[in-house]
Amino acid sequence: MDWQSESPELWAFLESLHRGDILSGTVAAIERFGVFVALDDGPPHPTLPGVGFLNLPELSWRRFDDPADVVQAGQRVSCEFIGFDTHNAEARLSLKALEPDPLQAFADRTVVGQELRGTVEEVLPIGVLVDLGGGIFGLVPSREIDGRPASSPAEGFEAGEEIAVVVAEIELPRRRVFLSRPGSGQYAGVVLPT
Repeated sequence: MDWQSESPELWAFLESLHRGDILSGTVAAIERFGVFVALDDGPPHPTLPGVGFLNLPELSWRRFDDPADVVQAGQRVSCEFIGFDTHNAEARLSLKALEPDPLQAFADRTVVGQELRGTVEEVLPIGVLVDLGGGIFGLVPSREIDGRPASSPAEGFEAGEEIAVVVAEIELPRRRVFLSRPGSGQYAGVVLPT
């Protein structure tokens, strides 16, 4: 569809937006792939539930299983405009851009070598995923668990178990936290798959 000729009012609205603009609206529909927002200052969309759209990664800094865990239909929201999708003629929005980044806050108050307590979230073939609280998760690579080789599974840990860990590395650009077990030595540089 040629949005410029089919819906000139919508196209003009989208072209008037600038990255970083704060837009308000109402959650119009929640889908498994994202959330539609009816924007207060925007025209109605001719085919979609709302002119604004929140991709799942832009909903929250925290992990969630369902978008309805973050927002509800009919809820008022303020979002940052991050760009527009010319194919669907919708404003791409970010809810999390207006919230403080919990990983940055964690990095600001935590130092490498600091011992923390966390809860085992999941045992993976490459190591143990640990919930450090506040939406922060870190990986204890298999090689850091009692000196086992990196190829060993992280046996002996159960989801929900509280364990002591040491912060080995915080990678802000890649949004990763690596941990080790107290007394197991320095972190040796395992890279998580993306």
